[in-house]
Amino acid sequence: MAAPERDMAGFIRTHTRVGSPLLCPELRLHLITAECHLWRAGEAEVQALGIPEPYWAFCWAGGQALARHLLDHPQLARGRRVLDFGSGGAVEGIAAARAGAACVLAVDIDPWAAEAARMNAALNGVALSTATRDPIGEGCEEHELVLAGDVAYEPAFAGRVLAWLRSLAGQGREVLLADPGRGYLATADLEALANLRAPADVDDDARHLRETTVYRVRP
Repeated sequence: MAAPERDMAGFIRTHTRVGSPLLCPELRLHLITAECHLWRAGEAEVQALGIPEPYWAFCWAGGQALARHLLDHPQLARGRRVLDFGSGGAVEGIAAARAGAACVLAVDIDPWAAEAARMNAALNGVALSTATRDPIGEGCEEHELVLAGDVAYEPAFAGRVLAWLRSLAGQGREVLLADPGRGYLATADLEALANLRAPADVDDDARHLRETTVYRVRP
């Protein structure tokens, strides 16, 4: 059973450290680092704490790369209504807000991610809204820019996500997707906008960098 929502913020503060991702030193996030107890905790211990796997507490390569791209090219988000899909700790949504987005909605199926996103936004002095649901299949008519960082982590899910993102692009949304080359994303028809070297999964010391590409999704 998950901990009550009123305990989420306190748990996150206790079990994370505030730090900056390698590619976005101007941002501050609640992260699990090597000095945190949860860094060494196994699956059974995490379950005993009453929380799901804390994916929201790591700044994955795709998220970092997409956030960096938005910070370097603020015109992509400025004045736009933004959806951060599979947001986790919402590094992309926070970058969009910093770039001048009109509003940002961070969507994730995990309520812990929503709490972390709100806390991270507060750390960076920006505002965003959160929603806890799976939006795949929705039209997202209220959004003009859709962000998806590092969501192609399993073959069947990657195909489902890409089909949905293509449908949104076909409806006139601008869709940006970043992936660190896990091999599950069909990239042949995607428009590569930037290549960055981001830390590999849970690489706290940034010793192992992997090429990560930011794409524009075409219909």
